[in-house]
Amino acid sequence: MKNSKKVTYSIILAAIILAFLFFLEANKANYGMAYTVLTKGAILAVVAVSMNLVTGFTGLFSLGQAGFMAIGAYITAIFLIPTDTIQDVYYISGVSPAIINFKGFLDSTPGWIQALAPYIALIVGGLAAALLAALIGIPVLRLKSDYLAIATLGFSEIVRAIISSPQLDTITNGSYGLKKIQGFSSIIQTFVIAGVCITLMVLLIRSTYGRAFKAIREDETAAEAMGINLFKHKELSFVIGSFFSGVSGGMLAMFMRSIDTKTFSVSLTYDILLIVVIGGIGSVTGSVISALLVTVSKEWWLRFFDNPLYIGNFQVPFFRTGFRMVVFSIILLVVVLFYQRGIMGKNEFSWDKIGNNFTRFKGFIAKKASKGGSDHAK
Repeated sequence: MKNSKKVTYSIILAAIILAFLFFLEANKANYGMAYTVLTKGAILAVVAVSMNLVTGFTGLFSLGQAGFMAIGAYITAIFLIPTDTIQDVYYISGVSPAIINFKGFLDSTPGWIQALAPYIALIVGGLAAALLAALIGIPVLRLKSDYLAIATLGFSEIVRAIISSPQLDTITNGSYGLKKIQGFSSIIQTFVIAGVCITLMVLLIRSTYGRAFKAIREDETAAEAMGINLFKHKELSFVIGSFFSGVSGGMLAMFMRSIDTKTFSVSLTYDILLIVVIGGIGSVTGSVISALLVTVSKEWWLRFFDNPLYIGNFQVPFFRTGFRMVVFSIILLVVVLFYQRGIMGKNEFSWDKIGNNFTRFKGFIAKKASKGGSDHAK
C-alpha cells in the first residue's frame, strides 16, 4: 500500500476516534459508564505499554509497576490538592510544613504555570519513579527471570509499606490516603496524554536503542558479543518504563480523585501483566487493544452477570455478585487457548496487512462467485 494512502487512512482513523471522544464528552451524562471505562482503559494502556517495553522488548521480567505507579500518583496528588482544602485532607495527622510552603509557592507563580500544573505534576511524578528505578536497578538488574520478578515485586510492596508508615503521615496521610485531587476536565486530555506517552515509547522501540533491547531479549550473549552494553541498556529500558509507569499512576490519581495504598496492591500489577499477555508480549498495539478490551469487559459489559436473573418465578443460578469475574476468567481462558501468543502476538497494526487480508477476502468471494456461476451454467 502506498504511503499516501496510509497517511490518508491514518488521518481518517484519527478523525473518527477524535469525533467519538468529542461526542462522548458532550454526552457524558448519558454515557457515563463508557466515559469512565474508556478513560481508565487509556490510563492502563500507558502502563501496559511501559511494562511491555521492559518485559516484551527487553526481556526483563519486572513486576514492580504498581510501586512506580504509586510514587507517581502520590507526587501528582500532592501537587494537585487545592491549597484551601489541604487541611481537610490531612485532618487527622496534620500536614507537613514543607507541603504548605510548596503549595504557597505554587500559588504565587504566574497563571500560565498554574495552568500547566497537572502536566508538570505528571512529569515530576514520572521523574521521581525513574530516579528510584535507576537506584534499585543497579542491584536488581543483575538478576534474571523469576528472581528479577520476585525482587521487583518485593520492591513494589516495600513502596506501599513506606507510603503507609506512620512516619510519613504528614506527607502521604498514611493509610487514610489522599483525596480531593484535581483531575482533567475532559476525556480528550487523558487520551492525548496517553497517545503522546505511547508514541514516545514506540519511537524509542524503533530507534537504535530499541533494536539493542530486542537483541538483549533474543540472546544476551550474542548481544554482548556485538558490542552492546547489557547493563546500560537494561537500566535504560527499566528507567524509561518506570518513568511512564509513574506518569500513568499520576493519571490514575487524577482520574480517581482519591487514592490510598490499597489502590496499588499486587493485584494491580497482575492486572497489568494480564493485559500485556492477552494483547501479546512484544506488541504495543496488542497492549493498547487489550487494555481497552479487558477494562471494558471487566468493568462494564460483564456486569450483567452480577445481577440476579429471573425467568418467570425461577431465578437463574449463579447470577449474583461476583459471577462476572467467573465469566471473565472463562473468556480469558478461551482467548489464551486460541491465541497462545496473545491477540496480536509480536505483530503491530499495519495498513499493509489489512490491505492484504482485504485483497484475499475479495479473491475468495470472487472465486466462490465464479464457481457458483459455473455450476449454475452446467
